[in-house]
This record gives sequence, structure tokens and C-alpha cells, in this order.
Amino acid sequence: MNVDFLMPVKSVVLAHNELLPKQALGRTMRIHKEKGCFPELEGVQLAIIGVNESRSESNGGAHVDFDLSAIRIQLYKLFKGNWHGEIADLGDVEPGESIQDTFYAVTALTESLLKQNIIPIIIGGCQDLTYAMYRAYDKMEQMVNLTSVDSKFDFSASDELISSSAYMSKIIMEQPNNLFNFSSIGYQTYFNAQEEIDLMEKLFFDAYRLGEVTNDVTIVEPVLRDTDLVSLDLTSIKAAELGYGANTFPNGFDGREICAIARYAGISDKVTAFGVFNATKTLQCAQLTAQIIWYFVEGYNFRKKDYPFITNANYDKYIVPLEDMDICFFKSNISGRWWIEVPQIENLNNKFKRHTLLPCTHMEYLEASNGVVPERWWKAYKKMLV
Repeated sequence: MNVDFLMPVKSVVLAHNELLPKQALGRTMRIHKEKGCFPELEGVQLAIIGVNESRSESNGGAHVDFDLSAIRIQLYKLFKGNWHGEIADLGDVEPGESIQDTFYAVTALTESLLKQNIIPIIIGGCQDLTYAMYRAYDKMEQMVNLTSVDSKFDFSASDELISSSAYMSKIIMEQPNNLFNFSSIGYQTYFNAQEEIDLMEKLFFDAYRLGEVTNDVTIVEPVLRDTDLVSLDLTSIKAAELGYGANTFPNGFDGREICAIARYAGISDKVTAFGVFNATKTLQCAQLTAQIIWYFVEGYNFRKKDYPFITNANYDKYIVPLEDMDICFFKSNISGRWWIEVPQIENLNNKFKRHTLLPCTHMEYLEASNGVVPERWWKAYKKMLV
């Protein structure tokens, strides 16, 4: 890992940390406190990195005002749960001479942590840093599932392929293309052109409207269970929950819902990177961002490690006969969670093989029993044929 990209945690945060009780999170994690004294990463499972980059092409390269120190102060004072995972705070990536320089640093750091089986938790400015995190998977020889918690799909409506509000266009169009599935959680229809909604359907991507999720937040659990990279845009949270900071909106998730989503992301055995972006400079936003990170870490420490294998005795297999085929479901005896099997396709690219078992719900099993093939099965099958 190139530690030269990382600056130590600010002294104001460290001063606050010294006043905290020994049970506080900030007193139990390994912290990059001064230049030349980088924390030992052996045994670390999660690593926090702040990125002081808020420039983007869409805002003319201007900086957006946000405060990583305020988020850290609020995070450090929280008490840890009954956790086994070691956490490190590796400090901050300062803005490079250009935005691309910052992207390069974030990609390199994320890639290094992934190779060490450490989950990076990136706290940054604009959400286009998701693109830099995604590029870290290029050498992993796997297809990537990306989930964005956002009110917008972040496609570009112009020739500008990447910006704080259009990074997804570049992810889709740029080579190498390792994206298998993109899921949007909490989109609000009036923020997205109909052409974008149609494109999501055409590419067999998954989109869940804000109302669907707030009506039943558990519907996102199977989505996050099958995700590698989670990008959470704080502007998907309603303005009242964020202290009415800049660029916030009246509708969105409340604090309980967004923390539940973060916990689902943490408890997923597949999630290997987590990013939180677009913080506003209010105390309330700093507090909620800290709690979102806390819930992600809480979820990580309660992972079930029950991804199903056909020969594993801890799973019950259910075969649903339909008119033209049989569909197999698996239920974990450890967690009670369900998976659906997508049949192997001859000469299938090896990168797709890990996607032949998809997380699903008990309701989808019941629907299949009544002759209805689950939509997520069809989408996965069609993507493999493309």
C-alpha cells in the first residue's frame, strides 16, 4: 500500500479522542496519528479512509464545503458493540492536482485493501468517487455488482460521461467493463428522466423507488446480499434528518431507514467496499453519517457466512417444477435466508459463474410455487445471454 497518499487524522480529532472513555470506538481502533507512524494492518478487517475531494466537472471544479473531522469526532465517541472485527482509521487522501489524480489514489488504496481482505469504508465528497472505487476491482478477475443508495440513477444526459451526478455513464461505457449488475435503492421518479428509467429496464438493472423501500425496507436485503460495492449518497436522506444543509431535499429516507440499509450492507457476505458521500456541513449530518458507518460495522460483525454451496448440509434444497423447467431454491438452516439458482449456460464466461446463485426472498419461492418465475431470475438469465 502506498501510504504516501494518506495524511494523518487531524489533531483536533485526536484531541477530542483523548477525552473519550476507553470503551468508545475511537479508543479501540488503530489510528494513523502522525506522518511516518502508519498503523499495522495485520488482523484489521475494516479500514476507514477520508477523501477530501469534492471537485467535479459538473460544478466547474469548485470545492463543496464538508468536514471530515466533524464526522470522525461523532464516530469516535460512539460505543462499539459486541464486535470481533478490528478497525483502522488510515487518515485522509488530500485533493490531487486534478480530480483524476485523486481518483488514482482512491483506486490504488481500495485495490490494496481488497487484496488484503480488508473492507475499505470511504468517506468523501462527491459521489463520483464511486467510479474510483469500482476501478479497483479491475484486477480481481470477477464481475462486480454495484448498489447505489441515491435519489438519482446518475446517468449523464450529455457528452460528459463523469461528474458528481453522472459517474454511472462512465462505469457502463468504459473498458474494461466488469459491471454485472447495478441496483438503485431509493430513486425518486421526478429526479430521473424517463429515458433513464427505460435504460435501467433495458440493461436488466434493478431499481427500487423510495416509496417501495420506505413501505418495507426488508426488500433491499437480497439486493445488498448480492452486492460487492455499496455507494451511499447522503442526499438520499430527507433534509430534516440532515439539518437542512446545502443540496438536500424534502423527501428521502429517515435516519432509521438509512441505518437499516447500512446494516444490511454490512451483514452481506459479499460486500467488500462501502462508500458514504455528499455530506453537508451540519452537526446533524455528521452525527447521522457516523451512525450509518456504525451500523455498517455492526452488520459486518454479525455476518452469517452462509453463502450456499450445493453440497453443504446446512441448506435445504427445494425444487419447483414449472411448465418448461425446474427452478431450484436453497434455504439456509443458519439464517433462514433464501437463494435461487440460475442454470449454468454452456460456454459461459467464468466471470459469471458466481452469479448462478442469487439471493431471494421466501415470497419469491411461494410465487414460483404458484407458477410465477421471479423477475430477478429472468433478469440474471437474460444478462448472461447478452
